[in-house]
Amino acid sequence: MLKVEHIGIAVKELSVAIPLFEALLQTPCYKTESVASEQVNTAFFLKGETKIELLESTSPEGVIARYIEKKGEGLHHIAFDVADIEAEMKRLKEAGFVLLSETPRQGADNKLVCFLHPKSTNGVLVELCQERQ
Repeated sequence: MLKVEHIGIAVKELSVAIPLFEALLQTPCYKTESVASEQVNTAFFLKGETKIELLESTSPEGVIARYIEKKGEGLHHIAFDVADIEAEMKRLKEAGFVLLSETPRQGADNKLVCFLHPKSTNGVLVELCQERQ
């Protein structure tokens, strides 16, 4: 793993959360994006080298809506940048980590992504990210 790529935060409404994080971080939201396959709208902030991703569900049945219903708004996942997502997925699977998908999926911000199940990472949802070529 190369670095922390971003920190994901589940929010009920981007329209409320974006101005709050703009004031908190003293920086504007630089990008919003919908990821239909994941049923989320995202908003990104950059503070120094750290990216923050806000995640709003587009469906009451979406994973973010279910997460908020169970745990409330807040920290959802930490994402790590990797050079070769398929090799990293293979390495982690062989090491006993549980992957939530067998192949990388298209994520936000031009990334291929794969999540590790929290039961295999001390309760933390971990995302692997690789820049699409």
